[in-house]
Amino acid sequence: MFGTMISMVAVPYQMKELTDSYLAVGLVSLAEFVPMVVCGLWGGAIADALDRRRIIWLSELGLLVTSAALMINAMLPDPQVWVLYVMGALATGVGSLQRPSLEAVIQQVVKHEQQSAAAVLSSLRWNFGAIVAPALGGLMLTAWGTASAYALDTLTFVLSLVLLWRVRAIPPADDAAPASIRSLIEGVRYAVSRKDLMGTYLVDIAAMVFAMSTALYPFLAEELRAPEALGLLYSAAAVGALIASLTGRWTARVQRQGVGVIVAAAAWGVAVTLTAFAPDVWMIFVCLALAGAADMISGIFRLTMWNQTIPPELRGRLAGIELLSYASGPMLGNARAGLMANFGGTRFSLGAGGALCVAAVLALAAALPRFRAYDARTDEHALAEKARRQATTDQAPTDPAQAPA
Repeated sequence: MFGTMISMVAVPYQMKELTDSYLAVGLVSLAEFVPMVVCGLWGGAIADALDRRRIIWLSELGLLVTSAALMINAMLPDPQVWVLYVMGALATGVGSLQRPSLEAVIQQVVKHEQQSAAAVLSSLRWNFGAIVAPALGGLMLTAWGTASAYALDTLTFVLSLVLLWRVRAIPPADDAAPASIRSLIEGVRYAVSRKDLMGTYLVDIAAMVFAMSTALYPFLAEELRAPEALGLLYSAAAVGALIASLTGRWTARVQRQGVGVIVAAAAWGVAVTLTAFAPDVWMIFVCLALAGAADMISGIFRLTMWNQTIPPELRGRLAGIELLSYASGPMLGNARAGLMANFGGTRFSLGAGGALCVAAVLALAAALPRFRAYDARTDEHALAEKARRQATTDQAPTDPAQAPA
């Protein structure tokens, strides 16, 4: 994650240097959309059918290749714009194959009552990369160029492959359904039948489509005459998210996670709107940090709902659908941000997007009463999953020598 976040800063920066176009930078995210959708769904299907550790390792190898290709392109006398689009799309596709397996492992190894705490802890992986890495990436880009940033990303993938090699196998259940179109459809039908789950997906998509604006950061730094602050802008949301994670113990006491998601998503939109009126780098940093904290709290509540209510035999496939919700929104949101900035400028794109986000979240809250009324203490799916896990624990062998490896 550390290396990936450096490249996340490097790609739009390099695209801006090569094209000086809002639209070209925004289209990087749009190019990644179709691979994310297709590979995210298929990644969910194979997460339920195959060894999750093997999927994660092979995907990591593929991501190393795409990072190395970006490095080689940046070292050329005349770097090619199309390489940024193609490698961005490939990296997104491979990462989308991997993500459902990463998400499904949490439910597999963590107790039911500890899922909320696990959601807080899992956010630290993202925060670790998202705070220090963008700042370092911004300095590397201005001091040594984009090739150095991609080189460091490539090196971090080599290290992660070594570490992942030491993880033991995480095989599927004996009766796991094989990966197929039919199994994908089964997962989609289950998701659609759960209005509370649909609420978590739709609210997050709306929030990201209307208020995600990271594609604007290179232009915002230039307008502020502070190009060295680019990494700071990318790190701001992660700083807020880290604070929310470290102080997030209170989220385990919340039982109305649906309402929690609604309030947090609306707060995200308000914070982005305020960013449009911030006069300097530090005020923008504060607004983006508040947005990041709100987004992290929303993510904690959503992950808790998913892991406490979804049957384990469907967890991988539903993780693939979840990936579409929290990954498609930022991609489309950055394309939206670039398009709106093309017509009205950076500040207009930020302010209007944030306001539209709040309106969309409130409209969805009114339209989804089952989601709004969700309560983990009374929800039938949460109670059923809790009972299943308790029964599994009661039937587990008491002799450690009898326990499975």
